[in-house]
Amino acid sequence: MTETETGGDDRPLLAVRLDDLFKTVRPKGKHWTNAEVAEELKRANPELKVGGVYLSQLRTGKRSNPSPDLLAALARFFGVSVAYFFDDKVAQSVLSELAAVEALRQSGVRAVAMRAAGMKKENLQAITAIMDQYRQLQGLPPVSDPSGPE
Repeated sequence: MTETETGGDDRPLLAVRLDDLFKTVRPKGKHWTNAEVAEELKRANPELKVGGVYLSQLRTGKRSNPSPDLLAALARFFGVSVAYFFDDKVAQSVLSELAAVEALRQSGVRAVAMRAAGMKKENLQAITAIMDQYRQLQGLPPVSDPSGPE
């Protein structure tokens, strides 16, 4: 595991990825505690052995070998593929989508997105160029969006 894979974090990759889900994915619109997620997982799968303390240990890297059933249950709960925990490309794709969702939660960003929906590609490119200029004026970093406006 390289430093770039964990963003300089010294926890195991599984811990970082699980913690990212807790911090950014909001099933039913709320942030969940370890204990709440454990209860939801047990409610959906009563045979599953999981508790809030164990989830905390997985998130901090103190424990690092969850059962395949637990990983599958966590993936279902957070709405991601189990591959998210193991495949760098899948994880990057999920994290990119989560960043986009988080950006939409910001005040005003959703209003811009709503207004852009349905516009012609040329118009979106012009608007994107203007927004990039304003980002630069504010000292914000450039946005890397390989797909560009669609």
